[in-house]
Amino acid sequence: MPDYLDRIRHKGLRDLVVSADQAAALIKDGMVLGMSGFTRAGEAKAVPLALAERAKREPLKVTLMTGASLGNDLDKTLAEAHVLSRRIPFQSDPALRRAINAGEVMFIDQHLSETVEQLRTRQIPGVDLAIIEAVAITEEGGIIPTTSVGNSASFALLAPKVIVEINTSQPLALEGMHDIFIPTYRPARMPVPVVSPQSRIGLPYIPIPPERIAAIVISQKHDSASNILEPDEDTRAIAGHLTEFFKHEVAQGRLTNQLAPLQAGIGTIANAVLHGLIDSPFHDLTMYSEVLQDSTFDLFDSGKMVFASGSSLTLSPAKGASVMPRLAEYKSRLMLRPQEISNHPEVVRRLGIIAINTALEFDIYGNVNSTHVMGTQMMNGIGGSGDFARNAFMSIFVTKSMAKGGRISSVVPMVSHVDHTEHDVDILVTEQGLADLRGLAPRERARVIIENTVAPEWRDLLRDYSARATERGGHTPHLLEEALSWHDQLRRTGTMKPE
Repeated sequence: MPDYLDRIRHKGLRDLVVSADQAAALIKDGMVLGMSGFTRAGEAKAVPLALAERAKREPLKVTLMTGASLGNDLDKTLAEAHVLSRRIPFQSDPALRRAINAGEVMFIDQHLSETVEQLRTRQIPGVDLAIIEAVAITEEGGIIPTTSVGNSASFALLAPKVIVEINTSQPLALEGMHDIFIPTYRPARMPVPVVSPQSRIGLPYIPIPPERIAAIVISQKHDSASNILEPDEDTRAIAGHLTEFFKHEVAQGRLTNQLAPLQAGIGTIANAVLHGLIDSPFHDLTMYSEVLQDSTFDLFDSGKMVFASGSSLTLSPAKGASVMPRLAEYKSRLMLRPQEISNHPEVVRRLGIIAINTALEFDIYGNVNSTHVMGTQMMNGIGGSGDFARNAFMSIFVTKSMAKGGRISSVVPMVSHVDHTEHDVDILVTEQGLADLRGLAPRERARVIIENTVAPEWRDLLRDYSARATERGGHTPHLLEEALSWHDQLRRTGTMKPE
């Protein structure tokens, strides 16, 4: 008996094992596909590749919904095969990004907590077929996810048919790490009973009727590693400013040395900020976040963190090689949830999260652009930052003060696109310093932001803009004819610096 059959514990399902090509033949032109995958972790791998190959012979278009971005260059492969007509709710691939910005793929940029809410209430077209990566199938037909949950549970529960990819490269130690909970339906919806990051409220598998499983494909492809970089001088400075700020909050009695449950966005800067907590006086830390990155395990190994709840595990090559063989050692301190629970606004507000997310740019009043370069060109998407920023106990955005070798200031008179309004932003941090905006009116915020977060070579320009705008007046003073002039200068000359 092939080894993989041990992972299909419902013996009546073993006859459904087919090739990826046979499974991909179940996908029809115009379908809405719901696929596992959240930030390069736990995506179905074999069937999407087979679909892209099929599209070369037999052109077809589908709408693809996932949890977040996909690994193994799947978004690139599907975009270049011209399979995608619509993509929801997040992506991070350059090839797909080009297709989106060219108008070839319609991209719906959503808060990550909202996609399955809209599916469940039929506000958007329903999923025709779910494709879910699993470590195993239980005796009752339940699907045990791999390194992410994302939207997989709701896709599988809502779709008429499900293709399961059993990935034998994923360790069986993942079993028991998941907490699958689906909210009840309105108007009599019960509260989500998460009262701490450690709260276990659901099942360790996705409970679907086994007759809904249409095919099982065996895969052995590994998750893609994250592409985060090591902390550099600037990211260490950002981490240092935040550490000093947290110390001050403890001294003022607003926090304890356990801080509050932490959330951090994906990427190098957010990972470096959390890494910086290793050399701090804080202890017994917890996380209630989306993506558990290298820094989560660095904090575990340093003894600083006691528990982490998220929706996926996304690790660098070195950290993955260290963690995955020893996953059983971390298992009691980890939990993976559906993203509508990890990002649930009610839970975020209840737990009092400290949210740390990354900005592309912010303006002198605290509005943050997380998604659009020059206001028009989509980068990745808003992801979960909005879910957390609006509802957090403390909403923090971090970025380096300059980009492109100093040709671009990350602090501008007016952001070219708004993802997070000033009302949802408490703290802004660059390597230059930290601006605490709590309790400040717009004119006061402008002074604090300019003096604390702006690179020296841009500070006088923003002081001048703010002073002249204030002379003109208004609650939030602006010179409308100049507000986006820095972006226009960049468009025309390749730098925001005036001629």
